[in-house]
Amino acid sequence: MVTWKKKCSSCCLLAYRSDHNVTRKLNCSERMMWRYSPDSDPALRIYPVNLGDEGNYTCEIASSAGNFLFFSSLTVIVPPTVTLTWDKSRVAVCQASAGRPAADIFWIPASNHSTEEVVHHPNGTVTRVTYLDWVNSTLPTVTCLVTHPATNQTLSLDLS
Repeated sequence: MVTWKKKCSSCCLLAYRSDHNVTRKLNCSERMMWRYSPDSDPALRIYPVNLGDEGNYTCEIASSAGNFLFFSSLTVIVPPTVTLTWDKSRVAVCQASAGRPAADIFWIPASNHSTEEVVHHPNGTVTRVTYLDWVNSTLPTVTCLVTHPATNQTLSLDLS
């Protein structure tokens, strides 16, 4: 017998009993299923994963060899949407929207003339925006470097 459980009340329970070749789902969405056939590979598959799936999962296997518990923690990482724009007041705007965790933004070349805003959204994602004033700059381009566990992006803007 193999059972997957998410640690919370009324969360998904996915079970398979090999001696009767029976599977059971309780409070599971259609996105939660066996990766392959539970008798050959009892791995859990969640596709597509979303922020609500984050948490601690337990796999319990009962067999003639004994009972075995495996614990797994799922952390959902969301890559941000990255944009680089400018306005008429000669301010470059680099934005990393709705990422989880928050992205980091760097200007190349580095500047002391930048400001930053951070917005925390109710779903756990974060938007970071940095503004770079280039009014007195003689540089031909400016580059925004966005780093995040899911992606690294470099965007350049022609200042001429």
